[in-house]
Amino acid sequence: MSRIEDKLLALGLALPPPTQPPPGVILPFQFVRIVGRRALFSGHGPQNPDGSFALPLGKLGRDLTLEQGYAAARMTALSILGSLKRTLGDLDRIAAWSRVFGMVNSAPGFNQQPSVINGFSDLILELFGPEVGAHCRSAVGIAELPFNIPVEIEGEVELVGNDQTLSSPNR
Repeated sequence: MSRIEDKLLALGLALPPPTQPPPGVILPFQFVRIVGRRALFSGHGPQNPDGSFALPLGKLGRDLTLEQGYAAARMTALSILGSLKRTLGDLDRIAAWSRVFGMVNSAPGFNQQPSVINGFSDLILELFGPEVGAHCRSAVGIAELPFNIPVEIEGEVELVGNDQTLSSPNR
């Protein structure tokens, strides 16, 4: 087991399976795409252990509290890590977290998006440490997100070594 997976286990956390969209919804894109030594990850939301979207759904500042949003962003980190693990085979292959773009489904007047996305950043820093886990980040409020999820996060990581031979299946 990898160093990162050992840390997840010690924290009592598990990586969810691939996202299970609602019936009739087709997601015709890759969740992780390898480009040279970069792994770009598409927007992910919080997931339940079965791969479905986690509750509660809705807008921060109206339907969800700041604490619920923070928890949703933390769950979104696990969703992203699950996709990266399936594509890379080993999370220890991540050399650096480069860029993260956090979107928060926000009610009018809600302006604490950075505090919500801290749920993601805090977990990544805890797992990968300040050197590998440090990342550039934006956290913005969005009027709507797909399926009414509270948080969506996309970004990229740098990989150890030259990984141009890696496949990048739809995950």
